[in-house]
Amino acid sequence: MDKKYLEAFSLQFISHQNERFSYEEGCLKALEGGCRWIQLRMKDAPEEEIAHVAERLKPVVKDYDAVFILDDHVELCKQLNVNGVHIGKNDMPPAEARKILGDQFIIGGTCNTYEDIQKIHSFVDYIGCGPFRYTTTKKNLAPVLGLEGYQNIIWNCRSNGINTPIVAIGGITESDITDILNSGPNGIALSGEILNAEDPVSKTRKLTSLLGF
Repeated sequence: MDKKYLEAFSLQFISHQNERFSYEEGCLKALEGGCRWIQLRMKDAPEEEIAHVAERLKPVVKDYDAVFILDDHVELCKQLNVNGVHIGKNDMPPAEARKILGDQFIIGGTCNTYEDIQKIHSFVDYIGCGPFRYTTTKKNLAPVLGLEGYQNIIWNCRSNGINTPIVAIGGITESDITDILNSGPNGIALSGEILNAEDPVSKTRKLTSLLGF
């Protein structure tokens, strides 16, 4: 992965909506707070709606010199020429996505076990590994990992020469971040911790400061 992308990798915002903020507004709050990696995740929305929101966000994300990732929609990623796509375990195989996108796009893949990582690490630029704990934003929840889960997975990866960057995801709060990073992941992905904060911009600024950028 390009050095610029790795610098943004340590804090990723995964969009959702709540009673106060739309998908777009949530992404804007995270950007204003200093997050430089935005994943637009609109799981049950029609592709036309996702495209509309993505087209509105794309120039803003570019102005912030941030990374813009779409969730699942490989062809739309290519069509809109955003930075990349994140693929769930039950979506298009990363190998197929790589054939469509080539090497100029970032591809991330979701994994829950070391065995998952073995299957896809050759085709992805990073791995979203989780969930750390129970989270209401995931409908089909895999077994939670906790700190020990990350330690075991990353030990297996590094022992076997797999150095693909790993971002921890799933129910993570500010107080978890230091312990999670000490257990091995290269970055943290957050959704509700930012969007449900009293002041999402201030919360994001605090998180970016905690992560050292």
